[in-house]
Amino acid sequence: MPVIRKEDILEGVERLSQKPVMIFGDCMLDHYQWGTVERISPEAPVPVVLVDRETWKLGGAGNVARNIKALGGNPHLVTIVGDDPAAGKIQGLLDEYGIAHSLVRSNRPTTIKTRIIAGNQQMLRVDKEKKGQLSPQTLARVEGCLENFLPGYGVIVVSDYGKGLISENILHKIQTSRSSRKVLLDPKTENYPLYHGHFIMTPNAREAGESAHGAMDSREEILEVGSRILKEKGLENLLITLGSRGMVLFKKDHHVLHIPTVARDVFDVTGAGDTVIAVLALCLSADLDLLTSCVIANCAAGLVVGQVGTAAVGEVELAQSVERLRLPEIGCWK
Repeated sequence: MPVIRKEDILEGVERLSQKPVMIFGDCMLDHYQWGTVERISPEAPVPVVLVDRETWKLGGAGNVARNIKALGGNPHLVTIVGDDPAAGKIQGLLDEYGIAHSLVRSNRPTTIKTRIIAGNQQMLRVDKEKKGQLSPQTLARVEGCLENFLPGYGVIVVSDYGKGLISENILHKIQTSRSSRKVLLDPKTENYPLYHGHFIMTPNAREAGESAHGAMDSREEILEVGSRILKEKGLENLLITLGSRGMVLFKKDHHVLHIPTVARDVFDVTGAGDTVIAVLALCLSADLDLLTSCVIANCAAGLVVGQVGTAAVGEVELAQSVERLRLPEIGCWK
């Protein structure tokens, strides 16, 4: 049974500084309206939220980049935005965090997700977006960006939120332009047919079950679904996140390993998947082994779910948390 020592985790966290990762995928602006509820509307049986402040954060691929930057990494985000104020807000946030970026302007609006929160409770989410195939002009500019920057990166995160940026042709370019490159894919169920041959894919339980048309309740069902995805998609590895049940790592021709969660409080799982793939990519860029990388990602995700809204974990915060934690015992499921 593999054993990961606390010293290995702490040493790994120290090695993350300035390691490069490219993030390619769907970026969005997360807009939060925070307030309180004191009454029900007389117009309809819904709560009235009295908003007292607003905040904006990077969402989607932007949140992946922010998580990498927070841990001292050197991310470069390639994505599309609209020609609108929301795009300016995204660019301002990227500049504020010091995240290198290539924003391709398009004629579609920037995706905005507005969440209305009272206390620690999300009351409503309102999405403004336009999905679908990109125009030939926008697609050409995206491919030009990739051709310029791909050669400099050995680890790439593909963050697919199903907005139309990810295509079979682009995935093929990323996958084949450098044989030694590690491509980490955060998948979207509707684009499942596009994926093949990546270093690792990181679906959550719902995405895995929907993609493989199988239940994800028992250990046996999870093993069956994971093994099917690993084989059908020609993956080297597969990491399925299971929320409160932790995560399960499938490796080609290896035993399946279960990593229990370390989360103590769960207030909001928004962006937890972004944190997992971000930390995993940064660890791999630092040449850590895959299992150690997964355990570090698990520890980081355990911290972000204890906060409301998309969040990022800093290097010092993560190290201090690991010092306090009792690391979970890794189990062999097959």
